[in-house]
Amino acid sequence: MKAKAVIPREQANRDVDEAVACYLSEASEVVAIGFVDALEKTYGHIGRHPATGSPRYAHELNLPGLRAWPLKGYPHHVFYVEHSDHIDVWRVLHGQRDIPAWMQESDGV
Repeated sequence: MKAKAVIPREQANRDVDEAVACYLSEASEVVAIGFVDALEKTYGHIGRHPATGSPRYAHELNLPGLRAWPLKGYPHHVFYVEHSDHIDVWRVLHGQRDIPAWMQESDGV
């Protein structure tokens, strides 16, 4: 099976930028680079296996098709919707946040 293109929305890119800035200011460059590496691995995984993400928030938020996949070694989750030709990444959020409230700020929700 061919991997689908993973395309983050502007808000997802802003989420990533904020997380990297936080890791740079509160931890180290090594931690920030590790976050980016974990994110790239997660994008690769969901591109190859999109159905493996949890549909939990799809039910809570009444957003059919929304799935979430955790970053390995980091407390963040990638929220996405699978389309026939690509994966639409809506947000990249820290798991301790009020996910339903933060998802309401997402583009197109």
